[in-house]
Amino acid sequence: MTITWIPPEISPLFAGVMVFCSFLTSALTAAMGLGGGTALLAVMGLGMPVSSLMPVHGMVQMGSNLSRTLIQRMHVVWPLVLWFLLGSAVGIAVGAPVAAIIPDSLARIALGLFILWSVLRKRGEQKPLSRPFFILGGGISSLGTMIVGATGPMVAGLISSQGLKRQPLIATHATCMVLQHGLKILAFGLMGFAWANWLPVLAAMIISGALGTWLGTRVLDNLPEKLFRVLFRVTMILLSAQLLWQGIEGWLK
Repeated sequence: MTITWIPPEISPLFAGVMVFCSFLTSALTAAMGLGGGTALLAVMGLGMPVSSLMPVHGMVQMGSNLSRTLIQRMHVVWPLVLWFLLGSAVGIAVGAPVAAIIPDSLARIALGLFILWSVLRKRGEQKPLSRPFFILGGGISSLGTMIVGATGPMVAGLISSQGLKRQPLIATHATCMVLQHGLKILAFGLMGFAWANWLPVLAAMIISGALGTWLGTRVLDNLPEKLFRVLFRVTMILLSAQLLWQGIEGWLK
């Protein structure tokens, strides 16, 4: 049996770029809570066929978020994770067939608007956790991940609405994303995606991502809470602006 180290769809150079970017983007997400998945998706889209992009990105992101969950496991808010999982299961089941009919541009605009709302809305006194809110959010974001891939900012917006401190916010976000990407990977497998050719590259990207997560976590632990909040909000706004621009640009074509 011959082992294919590099899938025929990409060049060896681009495979190396993907492995390196997995390290950088995982470090970014571990330190800031989001941004890495969207950045990695943008890089991978430069040299990968669309048919492979979403499944491979989902697998790498599951590995990256799993390492973050394990490293930061003591900070995970499990009730949020459970409610999110319930909605995600429904969202993935609905999203698999719906992804083929909803325009990508419309999905990006909707996600961008939601992120802006979650960041800029006026916050009053923190309220108790809303179970229906997280179940619905898990469903909508999981539907979105089948279409646009990187819905981490939307999930971060859901979780940040509870006013969590930096470590619980990022740890809970990572755990939710592990579950969401895991369900997405299962869906793509049932739809017939061939994982075998990608296994060596995926393994290298997941390992480099775990190293990036370790580095980013060290940065997070030493980051002042106020500075983290400012950087988090700025990152969320920039990502939402990027989604809106991509959506409007695609809509006008």
